[in-house]
Amino acid sequence: MKLKSINPFTGELTAEFDPMTDDACREAVGKARAAFESWKRLSISDRVKPVERLASLFRRKKEEYARLVAVEMGKPVRQAVSEIEKCALLCDYYHRSAEKALMSETIETDAAKSYVVFDPLGVILGIMPWNYPFWQVTRWAVPALAAGNVCLLKHASNVPLTAI
Repeated sequence: MKLKSINPFTGELTAEFDPMTDDACREAVGKARAAFESWKRLSISDRVKPVERLASLFRRKKEEYARLVAVEMGKPVRQAVSEIEKCALLCDYYHRSAEKALMSETIETDAAKSYVVFDPLGVILGIMPWNYPFWQVTRWAVPALAAGNVCLLKHASNVPLTAI
């Protein structure tokens, strides 16, 4: 069954896509696993460098992205612009604070030694809803990437253009 982007205002088909094949999914998972092996070794400051560029991209293209969201899922453009701006602010926050937030720390307990550590887990699959198509992905992926994980996304089937 094809994935369809339908303009909710007009009912017009905007675009349609074939879903990924099982082989393409397996290939994506394999590439993600391979990427994780090098990504997890990067320093946190290196992991958040792309996040700074992402914030800039959100700001530069917010009107374009907002129009896409409006056409694909019916959100008012002004609300979609706010969603994109919020994504940029989240990127700014993690670019600025991820190193400190993910720092290991020793804590006092009755045990001989207690500590908190943030080790990368691996490849993480995000299955996203349609109602905040940029925000939901950004609030999930940016901290996961900063922590050293690699993300695979299965976005809502009714927003394929936004997912791309």
